[in-house]
Amino acid sequence: MVDNSIYQNPLITRYASKEMAQAFSDEKRFKLWRKLWIALAESEMEMGLNITPEQVEELKKYKDDINFELAEQYEREVRHDVMAHVKAYGAQAKSAMPIIHLGATSCFVDCNSELMIMHDALAIIKKKLVNVMEKLKNFALKYKDVPTLGFTHLQPAQLTTVGKRATLWLQDLEMDYNNLINLENSFKLRGVKGTTGTQASFMELFNGDEEKVKQLEKKVVAKLGYDKVYGVTGQTYSRKFDYNVLCVLSQIAQSAYKFSNDIRILQNMKEIEEPFEKSQIGSSAMAYKRNPMRCERMGSLARFVVSLPMNTAITASTQWFERTLDDSANRRIVLAQAFLALDGILNIYMNVSENLVVYEKVIAKHIAAELPFMATENIMMECVKAGGNRQELHERIRVLSMQAGKNVKVEGKDNNLIELIKADEMFAPVHDKLDEILDAKKFIGRAPSQTVEFIANEIQPILDENSGDLGLKGEVKV
Repeated sequence: MVDNSIYQNPLITRYASKEMAQAFSDEKRFKLWRKLWIALAESEMEMGLNITPEQVEELKKYKDDINFELAEQYEREVRHDVMAHVKAYGAQAKSAMPIIHLGATSCFVDCNSELMIMHDALAIIKKKLVNVMEKLKNFALKYKDVPTLGFTHLQPAQLTTVGKRATLWLQDLEMDYNNLINLENSFKLRGVKGTTGTQASFMELFNGDEEKVKQLEKKVVAKLGYDKVYGVTGQTYSRKFDYNVLCVLSQIAQSAYKFSNDIRILQNMKEIEEPFEKSQIGSSAMAYKRNPMRCERMGSLARFVVSLPMNTAITASTQWFERTLDDSANRRIVLAQAFLALDGILNIYMNVSENLVVYEKVIAKHIAAELPFMATENIMMECVKAGGNRQELHERIRVLSMQAGKNVKVEGKDNNLIELIKADEMFAPVHDKLDEILDAKKFIGRAPSQTVEFIANEIQPILDENSGDLGLKGEVKV
């Protein structure tokens, strides 16, 4: 039951998936803490410390049974979340109480669990990212041959195709995917480093035996399913890694933002629309409206995510010596909300990209209004081939183009340049060729083949590599 008398985070109630919300839940965090304590105790036992199998088994018995209320009570008393959970865990696993957290500092559970949470969250992001890529791939191939006006400076330019334009959105996501993979490949745990990163407490436990201390860290990390650790740390892993994570999330948000803006403009032009449900209301006042609310929401959430790397940059910059605690409250908010917001963005991106509506006749109408201007060079060249004077033809086309431009801009009428050319004897050699010259597909260059080649060479290998994760549907909550 939602308590409507207090603020509810809209990232949870409106935008992010349950899967991503669970990835940053207290339940997952504290279960990871217990997993870390078990791995540490079991490894220390295997390395010869005075820890019994019975103690380890008792820790395992309660690994998923978090006594939240007791932990909250202890935290109010001791003002320390890790020690509160040590005491709460010990209240259940009584025989193991003396050896829980042996030799460790709070950041053993804090930092390692946060890294593991982000690792899992990145896997969710990657899965949704490749699903967006697949949907855009299908769209691009379907419309690879459909001519449309290209735009530079938001002014009509040479033609492209609807599908080729989609490859630009795809290429942005491909770059984001590669950056995400690079991040995954550089992923490391903090490991077992002790209070200031020197492993002094573990050196004490193992009577100064450095090899045993190094072996302990390898054992713990392996039990957690990882094989890489930072070679050196202070009390925490370097907060520059958080910045790297937020930069990758920001880049994906930037790509989604660009896509959403393009679709909003195309919807204004009535060429392409995002999905609009039968009972959906576009405006409380103007009943006829079909607002691009999904793409607007993508842009709104993306603006938030794009702004966050600066926050983590400041945090990384202000870590004093081995650590300071002014990062803690900030990171609880920023890291989780960045992932939750991007998850919401990708949910919408999936929904929109697989349900785009293309109005080909409107696109063709817009081409017809601009193509005569773009075709003038082709018309002029055909006349030169028939013996015309290039300079005279150029001047005549300039004059007629000005007349047609006035007809459009001043009179508010259709572009009549072709009618003017048909009525001008200087262009008689092409009068019977104008329909062929004005075939829009003659102006799209290699757009269709570029689309096919790009997808085959760069996108399909990514989709094949992630085939097991494909097939998701984008959910829009409200």
